Amino acid sequence: MPNTQIPSLIYGTAWKKEETANLVEMAIMSGFRGIDTACQPKHYHEAGVGEALERLNKRGIMRESLFLQTKFTPLSGQDPLRIPYDPASPLEMQVAQSFEVSKQNLRTQYVDSLVLHSPLFPYTDLQKVWRAMEEIYHCGGTRRLGISNCYDLELLKRVYANAEVKPTVVQNRFYADSGYDIEFRAWCDGENITYQSFWSLTANPHILESQTILGLGRKYAKTQAQIFYRYLCHKGIVPLIGSTSKHHIDEDLQIFTFELEPDEIAAVSSLLEV
Repeated sequence: MPNTQIPSLIYGTAWKKEETANLVEMAIMSGFRGIDTACQPKHYHEAGVGEALERLNKRGIMRESLFLQTKFTPLSGQDPLRIPYDPASPLEMQVAQSFEVSKQNLRTQYVDSLVLHSPLFPYTDLQKVWRAMEEIYHCGGTRRLGISNCYDLELLKRVYANAEVKPTVVQNRFYADSGYDIEFRAWCDGENITYQSFWSLTANPHILESQTILGLGRKYAKTQAQIFYRYLCHKGIVPLIGSTSKHHIDEDLQIFTFELEPDEIAAVSSLLEV
């Protein structure tokens, strides 16, 4: 089993562009200990994370003290003009090349988590990519493997059954269209797979504005975001937080100063029953 503990909150770096290094440095100096990125120039400036890691090292925060997660993004998710590997190469080579670029970008020899950004079809292609990711794991390049944007539980079960190195991370959009992955998350819990959520606030204004959340906010003197993030953590979900505001980042890190009661957790859970 991997030794690296996944933090309760992870700082997400998508769409940060040229501000990536400054924002990652700010988030880590504020108290975050997890960083999520991807080898996907279309949406991530991965090298900016590496720049931040170097700055943090000089400030006494070693790379080894941080949870660093990146992704292999298949061709379907790449900008055709900025593909970080040879698109004509076999899938296995695309994975290897992408990971070498990630190591250069991040200025590290290993990551704590390597995630497949989205499933490939047909399934034989997904298997080839997973085997290539397993090779990186066996060579010490990553401590764990995972998959993102996977909403088909049967597909995840198939990956899990066929994998030599089992996925220990799933990262999905947390929204009503997937039914909030309720059954999916229950299965992950049973297999010790950590469920990471993104778009947790953006996709759920109706929940944040609900009387339940507003009432809990008044009771605990916390913002709606703080209440919802605290709820997610109570449920064993690790939210990705991409705030660019120092004030909001500090608020996000303060969610562990209180606990919701079991009936309050149940009340929020009822809001997810779509």
